[in-house]
Amino acid sequence: MEKWNPRGLIGVIHLPALPGDPGYDGRSLDDILAFALRDADALCEGGIQAAIVENFGSAPFPKGTKEQPMPAHHTAIMTIVAHEIRKAHPDLTLGINCLRNDAYTALGIAVAVNAQFIRVNVLTGAYVTDQGLIEGDAYGLLRYRHQLGANHIAVLADVLVKHATPLAPLNATDATKDTLLRGHADAVIVTGSGTGEPVDRRTLEEVSRAADGRPVLIGSGTKAETLPNYASFIKGAIVGTSIKVDGNVANPVDVERVKKLVKAFDSVCKN
Repeated sequence: MEKWNPRGLIGVIHLPALPGDPGYDGRSLDDILAFALRDADALCEGGIQAAIVENFGSAPFPKGTKEQPMPAHHTAIMTIVAHEIRKAHPDLTLGINCLRNDAYTALGIAVAVNAQFIRVNVLTGAYVTDQGLIEGDAYGLLRYRHQLGANHIAVLADVLVKHATPLAPLNATDATKDTLLRGHADAVIVTGSGTGEPVDRRTLEEVSRAADGRPVLIGSGTKAETLPNYASFIKGAIVGTSIKVDGNVANPVDVERVKKLVKAFDSVCKN
């Protein structure tokens, strides 16, 4: 099976708080599923051809390590949701992100639902985060992918990820090269300081140079009016906050905002 070439706009399907989460409001699985399908429908109607399912409402997040993995029932819920999205939109390129950094679970879900990619916040190196110290495990993840016969599933990995600081001094050039050349990521993601925050142009330029033609995506703060500032450095962007009603990440996806962003992207991003 051919591996997906990371490019274009990727809309985020932010799941609400799930059972057991501090913010869980008691909604049923059917309600959670309807919530996710509504946003998937809006993304597709607006012209976005790829989406990533993310357990955004489950903060505070587990580290995603063997000692502190994503809860088993959350894995089951995300699998059901992603499966139903796949059934509803069979042509949609689909990805999985298990926050904070449970790449193994994300890959397992991706295999189960025939998704094309996963996102990994920390693939290489060690970062101090609000969950504590998180260490990348490219060694184990890439071997697990091979064991599953899933080398066609692309790994999109963050460089100097948001809400995190490298344990030791690390510049964007070295972080990018480590992630791509030593961690074997299929693409790198550059974010601002937090959810919805714009990317620093100088950092993006540095990452783009270090990537040397390999796919670079923006992972936060993408807006129609700011895309021209970044277009020459990127293959695509992961978009969430700016395509929600009123630009509020907690709101549903706004079809008109999606259409506006797709039009802007198509007009300036020719990579």
